[in-house]
Amino acid sequence: MQIFNEKKYLVKYLSTLSKNQSIGFVATMGSLHSGHLSLIQSSKSTCSITICSIFINPTQFNNIEDFKNYPKDYINDVKLLENIDCDILYFPQTKDIYEEKIESRKYDLGKIAENLEGEYRPGHFDGVATVVDKLFNIIKPQVAFFGEKDLQQLQVIRTLVEITNRNIDIVGVKTIRESNGLAKSSRNKLLSKEQIKESAIIFKCLQYCKLNKDSEIKDLKLYVENQFLKNKKFTLEYIEFIEINNFNKITEWGECKTNAICIAAYINNVRLIDNIIL
Repeated sequence: MQIFNEKKYLVKYLSTLSKNQSIGFVATMGSLHSGHLSLIQSSKSTCSITICSIFINPTQFNNIEDFKNYPKDYINDVKLLENIDCDILYFPQTKDIYEEKIESRKYDLGKIAENLEGEYRPGHFDGVATVVDKLFNIIKPQVAFFGEKDLQQLQVIRTLVEITNRNIDIVGVKTIRESNGLAKSSRNKLLSKEQIKESAIIFKCLQYCKLNKDSEIKDLKLYVENQFLKNKKFTLEYIEFIEINNFNKITEWGECKTNAICIAAYINNVRLIDNIIL
């Protein structure tokens, strides 16, 4: 695996590739786990060259402590990528991405970026769109792979590609889970074994809602809220039923068949998100 720390050298190398070689791209913030590796595997099965980036993007954090505490494990990340035969790792410093000004660009992402994460993490999706747009400019992939665990982010990236007129295929990859159903996340490394065990409540609630989708949405939301009230270790931030295409919240079942249920909750100041597609 080749490792590049500066975009000028990466761009120079990529310019030597044949036009027949397709580039698959996986953007990460490191502290890799099997969920990330499933993205790499999806790229390798589809594209000639697979590039993974590791960059903890400061502009998508609206909580400075969250940014400072985000888990880092570069040495292990490199081992994992080498073991899975990733072709290229791009591991830049902040200046290589943002140059002189570390700030987000304002994108017209529409309402898809306003609900849920957009409400609770102001400016988050502008930061995500900014860094992904910059990475797309550098790498120029034909295909990019993102996890369905961050379902709203996945839809935001699809919107970004559309409004910037990029010819990039955005592929969503299914969520990988712990044995108890907890969605794999780098933030899980901030949890104790007992907290990981307790966090099964999130997926259990999502499964309950899916199995009981003949019930009214308000009753399902009340059930989930009560489950979290009983568990004093958790603070539920939101439980929302949405239309996947536009991330509009729904309060009644309609004709739209592309719905999902999304949850965000805190345990010991660690924020966890998950969803289930109906």
